[in-house]
Amino acid sequence: MERKFLEVKGIKMSWEESGQGYPVIFLHGIPTSPSLWRQVVPAVTAARSIAWEMVGFGGSIPEGKGRDISIRSQADYFISWMDAAGIDKALLVGHDLGGGVAQIVAVRHPERVTGMVLVNTICYDSWPITQVKLLRAAGSLVERLPEKVFRMIFHQFMNQGHDRKARVEEAMTIHWSYYADTDGPAAFVRQIRSLDVRDTLAISDKLKDLKLPVRLVWGAGDHFQKIGYGYRLAHDLHAPLERIEDGKHFVPEDHPEEVAKNINLLLNDIQKE
Repeated sequence: MERKFLEVKGIKMSWEESGQGYPVIFLHGIPTSPSLWRQVVPAVTAARSIAWEMVGFGGSIPEGKGRDISIRSQADYFISWMDAAGIDKALLVGHDLGGGVAQIVAVRHPERVTGMVLVNTICYDSWPITQVKLLRAAGSLVERLPEKVFRMIFHQFMNQGHDRKARVEEAMTIHWSYYADTDGPAAFVRQIRSLDVRDTLAISDKLKDLKLPVRLVWGAGDHFQKIGYGYRLAHDLHAPLERIEDGKHFVPEDHPEEVAKNINLLLNDIQKE
């Protein structure tokens, strides 16, 4: 995928892009980056695949300093970026925080969204998870952790979220690099301090009114975003949910074929209309 940049309202925004066809925009979560979708994108057919990077995350960590990087604000940044990039509407694919951004955008700007594929996403009051709450409470201490210690915490988080252990080290190499290249622990603390459950609760009662095609993919063994929330979300969105029995949280990395399959199915449905 080709990395691209565009200055939008004073913010240097970044994304990765490949292919041609119907626009499909991928939204990552924490503590990942557009690279989360590296194995999904090649299996998505006849699409212009765009993996947008949230402000203050991944390679855009420096852009988050001094800015509101809550998912509510990410939704605003995202719409501004769509406008600047000349993208009228698209199918949104979101994981974790990115799925929360997709839900907010769909509720606020339904005319910009043609459908959604949500993968182990935050929703309702499913977040922040306990581990993150504890780290946030100790934020001033976490900020000063030696890199070696913070890397151990990061590795544990990745390990808990993957069911295919061979993918853990690969994910570490890719996602850890963004923290290692910046202010690491401080960047992570900025990210977790931005997490506010009110952002999803504010739109939760409006989800059932969305008139959009949606598909859900969920790792049944996810300890971060429990599948019970997935079924509740599927019910409200009138959407099918594909349950991956051995999957955990980072399904796009462990089970990219299932994610790509659901994107292709939804793309086919949208293009038939």
